[in-house]
Amino acid sequence: MDKEKELLAAALKLFVEFGFHGTPTSKIAKEAGVANGTLFHYFKTKEELIVKLYIRIKEELNGHMLSKLDDQTPLEIRMKTVYEESIQWALVHRDEFYFIQQFHFSPHLAKVSAEDLEKQTRMHAALLGEGVESRIFKALPVNLIGTLLASQLYGVHQYLVNNDLPVSKQKEVIDETFVLLWQMITNIKS
Repeated sequence: MDKEKELLAAALKLFVEFGFHGTPTSKIAKEAGVANGTLFHYFKTKEELIVKLYIRIKEELNGHMLSKLDDQTPLEIRMKTVYEESIQWALVHRDEFYFIQQFHFSPHLAKVSAEDLEKQTRMHAALLGEGVESRIFKALPVNLIGTLLASQLYGVHQYLVNNDLPVSKQKEVIDETFVLLWQMITNIKS
């Protein structure tokens, strides 16, 4: 494993355990088994390290979801795939998902470049745009629909983490909550 990956892995572990403010760079360097100066060779500041870790995790999550999508399927199927795969990924990658949540509610989000934000949201924006343009979605602001989707995903993930459910019951919860979500954001009558 290269030093940058070791530093990012150590940072992830410590940020999840102690938060951004409770994790000095010296602690990250020590956890990675390198000198503090080595950390600053790879990352000029702690904030740069935090943002880089976020971008790396989001790229991994988006890559996973894109590998599961088929552009030829109806919008509802693609939206369900993104929803299911996001939750499944989050259940397997708990630290990474917790870090994403932590990052979204921190001032560090403002430090992500417009280009990186566009790359991270491109797939979601395309799906939401398609739903709005085709009038499948209710006449709501796109960013509100996105917020509703994210809130549902975070909430269902938290429910699944807090309850020791067998895999079959987890799948049932994910399926049922997607139906509720779809009904909430679409004009489609069931």
